[in-house]
Order: sequence, then C-alpha cells, then structure tokens
Amino acid sequence: MYRGHTTAVVVPAYNEEPFVADTIASVPGFVDRVYVVDDGSTDGTWDEIRRAAASADQRPEATEFAERVVPIQHDANRGVGGAIKTGYLRARTDRIELTAVMGADGQMEPEMLGDLFDPIVEGRADYTKGNRFLGATDRGDMPAHRFVGNAALAALTKVASGYWSAGDPQSGYTAISLRALEAADIDGMYEFYGYCNDLLVKLNVAEMRVVDVPRPITYGEEESHIRYRSYVPRVSAMLARNFGWRLGRKYLVYDFHPLVGAYAAGAVASTAGALGLLWALPGVGSFATPVARGAIALAFLLLGALAFVAAMTMDMHANAHLSDSDDPYGRDAQRARGNRDTDAVQVELPAAEWSSLLDDASPNGDAPEAARRLRERLRDRVAEPDRAD
Repeated sequence: MYRGHTTAVVVPAYNEEPFVADTIASVPGFVDRVYVVDDGSTDGTWDEIRRAAASADQRPEATEFAERVVPIQHDANRGVGGAIKTGYLRARTDRIELTAVMGADGQMEPEMLGDLFDPIVEGRADYTKGNRFLGATDRGDMPAHRFVGNAALAALTKVASGYWSAGDPQSGYTAISLRALEAADIDGMYEFYGYCNDLLVKLNVAEMRVVDVPRPITYGEEESHIRYRSYVPRVSAMLARNFGWRLGRKYLVYDFHPLVGAYAAGAVASTAGALGLLWALPGVGSFATPVARGAIALAFLLLGALAFVAAMTMDMHANAHLSDSDDPYGRDAQRARGNRDTDAVQVELPAAEWSSLLDDASPNGDAPEAARRLRERLRDRVAEPDRAD
C-alpha cells in the first residue's frame, strides 16, 4: 500500500523478452499488484513473465490479494492501448485505488511512482502523468523527429482534450485513481499508440483533474515500436474525431456553452474563406473583380480566425480548473533534468529522538499509517532551521 491506499502497476509488454523480467523486479515494494499483460508477443516474453511472476516476492501480510504479480496473455496483438485497457479493467474490478502504467522496456523510473501517486492521494488530481519537458531546458536524449512529432501532437491534444496547460501527452508514465477508472469510458479506450491522447479526452468529459509531474528524458537500448510517418496522421485523425465528440458531449448533451457556437462559426467562416480564395482566381468567378473577390475571401478567413480564438479562449477558461503541474521549478524539476543528488537528504538525529519519532508515528501499531506519519515527521524535521550547537 502507499499512504494507506491500495496500489497496482499495469505493465504492457509486446516482444520485450530482454527487458520485462527486470521491469517486474524493479516495481517498488509498496505496490500491491502488478498486472503484466503480454499483448500477443511472438518472442519469449510470455515465458519471461511467467518466470518473473513465479519468483516474485509474495507478501500476503502486506496485501489482501493472493498473488502480487498477475500474468495476463492476449491471444492476438491488440495494441499497447488494448493491453493497458485490460490492466485497467482488472484494477477496476479489484477496486485498486491507485493504478500506474510502466512500460516493459525499462524506460520509466520506478522511484517516480510515489511522485505520480502523491497528487492523487492528496486530493489534487484524478490522473497524473510524467512530463519530460516540464522544467527542462532542452530535449535531452530525445531524437529530433520524436521531439517534432511530440510537439505537434501536444498542440493538437490540447485543443482536442481541453487540458490546455497539460503537456507531453505522449508520455506513457501515468497514474489513475479508482474514481477516474469508474467515471471515464475505459471500455471504449483507443487500443493503439495514441491511447494516452484518447484517454485525456475521455477524462476531460468526465471532469477529471490532471496534474503533470516532471520526469527525465531517458532512452536505453530498447527499440521503439512507433512509426511516426503513420502514427502522427492516424492519431491526428483520432483527435479530430474526439474533439467533436468532446464538444458535443460536454457542451451540448451534458450542458450548454456558447463556445460551441464560436467553434462552429469559425469552421463555417474559414471554409467559406478557403473556397472564396479559389473563387477569386482569374477566370473562375464573374462577380466583381478578382481583387474584390480575394478581399472578401480574406475577410471570411479573418472572421474565422477570430471566432476560433474566441472559442479557444472560452474553452481554456472553462477547463482551467482541471489541469495543473506539480512543482515545475523545484526539486522535482531538478530531478527531471537529471540532478538526482538534490533529493538526497541526510538526517542525523540522536538515538533518543529517533525513539521518540518512532513512538509518535505508531501509536496503534498500524504499519502503513506509521510509515506515513514518520515520513511527515521527518520532512518537518528536515525543514526546521539548523539547530545551534
């Protein structure tokens, strides 16, 4: 458990034989369940998962579940989103309060799980996600083509999802609350790469709060399965459909907001302006002169642009309460830039003071509560000014 909450990690795996066992072994001890989903792998991934599960540390005293590592196998490849959806549905059935996603390729830092869980436990978020650019000064080890593709999809996802201040939507290192698993349409989740963008739209319609947490940009020996030439157009088309679905559900079916009219006016005016430019070509139209026709077309384009700006401004205002970032310029941002030494704090206390702290932290013998109270006391102790000799 983590701070008194049941926890799970979903590990989607497709042809990750060299990495999956190490990933399973790296999951922190406070995680109660690890759902490892083999998404129709053609190599030895399933055998590695079963071996890792058999040798996993089973600790029935720390959880009500009979087994910690749960191997799940798909008969055929459904896509990474499909594998994560399978894990989410199992976590929802098991009433897990905090569920994270860790890729089987070892790119995601297990020590960051607590950072993802904290905003949910503290009631500030329903869904958290790592943001590789929050507080970073450059793109780190990210290849240029990935950076450009991520930037384009990030802009489209902001418009489609309504989470205007959330960044790096392609980051798969996430955590979700049981409340969000029950409120969002998990059963209808997109099953391929792009699932994270699709899920953000569903979370927004369900009025779930999203918090970005800084994380480092790291790439190891694993090879990405994403092919950006097909991935970006396909996900862009999905986001366009989801954008229309979000506006219809959130601002027409569930409630009404004038921003729908502003978006519609922008679309109509922009379409008219684009067609008007064709009509302005010499020899195409007979009304007025080509210059006059071009001026009319440009006026429509300008009206369309103004309508879109007004609609986006209203959309930003309507959704401002649903997204935030966690400590973008503090200790977590330094971790995201790779300066992990700033997190190490040495606490030297006399034996009597340690004994007092332990007694105060565990008055009723509740181990998870004792750990939480002790951590809070130590944080308070570290925050105190240095004592005089």
